[in-house]
Amino acid sequence: VQLQASGGGLVQTGGSLRLSCAASGRPSSSYDMAWFRQAPGKEREFVGASMRSVDDTYYAESVKGRFTISRDDAKNTVYLQMNSLKPEDTAVYYCAADSDIRPWDYMRWRSYNYWGQGTLVTVSS
Repeated sequence: VQLQASGGGLVQTGGSLRLSCAASGRPSSSYDMAWFRQAPGKEREFVGASMRSVDDTYYAESVKGRFTISRDDAKNTVYLQMNSLKPEDTAVYYCAADSDIRPWDYMRWRSYNYWGQGTLVTVSS
């Protein structure tokens, strides 16, 4: 599967953005899908995941209640709706996919073999 992330940009604190991750090659409905982010000088960190295998969605504590992952299987696209953005949300955001991620591994970026190219989100204070 090939992944194409888009939707990043510059937004003020408190604003919103919606990121998209379009899948091609195989239906996104076949995969567990996740979002990660990486700020300059920091390690890649888990943001959230939509786990097809267990039909559930998980979020990092830092974004819970502000970010929402949704899927549109007809469009082979996964979305990350980001509300109430903070300067600390500034990062390059990556979508990732794989099949049959073990439930205890969904937060580990090394569990995913397919990655989009990343899209930059900058939140100004």
